[in-house]
Amino acid sequence: MKFGVVIFPGSNCDKDIIFAIQNTIGQQVVELWHKDQDLQNCDVIFLPGGFSYGDYLRSGAIAKFSPIMKEVINFAENGGYLIGICNGFQILTESGLLPGALLHNTNNKFICKNVYLKVNNHNSLITNKYNGQAIKIPIAHGEGRFFADDITLQELEKNNQIIFKYCDKNGNISDDSNPNGSLANIAGICNKNKNVFGMMPHPERAADPLLSNVDGVNLFKSILNYIK
Repeated sequence: MKFGVVIFPGSNCDKDIIFAIQNTIGQQVVELWHKDQDLQNCDVIFLPGGFSYGDYLRSGAIAKFSPIMKEVINFAENGGYLIGICNGFQILTESGLLPGALLHNTNNKFICKNVYLKVNNHNSLITNKYNGQAIKIPIAHGEGRFFADDITLQELEKNNQIIFKYCDKNGNISDDSNPNGSLANIAGICNKNKNVFGMMPHPERAADPLLSNVDGVNLFKSILNYIK
């Protein structure tokens, strides 16, 4: 299987994702520069975290105009597997590939800490190797508060598109376990076709014993298990 990681000016988590893919599932990874117009026949594309174009205007608002995004959008619309993490999630909403928006955290501060997630859909590309327990994954963002209108939220719930929710270490979903004020504690979603995924937490930062956290490993193993 071949993975591609898109690198925008200001991306800073691309190397982390590349390392995680190579070391957790031993698959080939190529770097895709934002000016490229060739996805090199990749099976899965990642849009990494960071601060693309310095997060000017809005996070992800400028990156959606990068030349490679035309190919990325076409790839996704034709069923290709696309995953956006943190800033990558923001780029996906700005590009219209995922519904909703990522707004400033309710405390108007950058938040960097470990949080717990409840897997809300265990049959997806990125979650099929997880069981029922809460997983610990770090977040690092200033604009991670997921928002959508009532109709969109109803659609997300009806179509089982909510992938992760913020929770406590016991898996309980509450306001206290919501780090940024996200609507319905939403931490990650997918599109209706279940091939485009976005999440604010960073699984690539929880994928090595040296980090004292391997809860992100099963996300990468899920991809390998799903695409056989």
